[in-house]
Amino acid sequence: MAQPSISEDSLRAALTERLKATHVEIQDMSGGCGQAFTSLVVSPEFAGKNSLKRHRLVNAALKEEISAIHAWSAKCQTPEEYEKEMAATGGHDKPPLDGTEGGKVAGVSE
Repeated sequence: MAQPSISEDSLRAALTERLKATHVEIQDMSGGCGQAFTSLVVSPEFAGKNSLKRHRLVNAALKEEISAIHAWSAKCQTPEEYEKEMAATGGHDKPPLDGTEGGKVAGVSE
């Protein structure tokens, strides 16, 4: 059975549905081939959970998708944490781009 194509939109839809996410930002860092993504996920499901438990929730929600891609990173926040950070950064919070060059995985060309 062929794997469905993984895209920013498909990951956003899956997280919104499976984690009741109120805000999801996904960035393809692979240069368009759909193999490396970073994200910001805001969900009330994260309330009362530490960072490890939040990431485990995201990884479980995207188990099939993550198995089909090369790299995945996520920043996980509750709605309250997100609102506080938006107020502090003036709305300039974005998914983490650690280990990238200009928002793309080093060595990847478009």
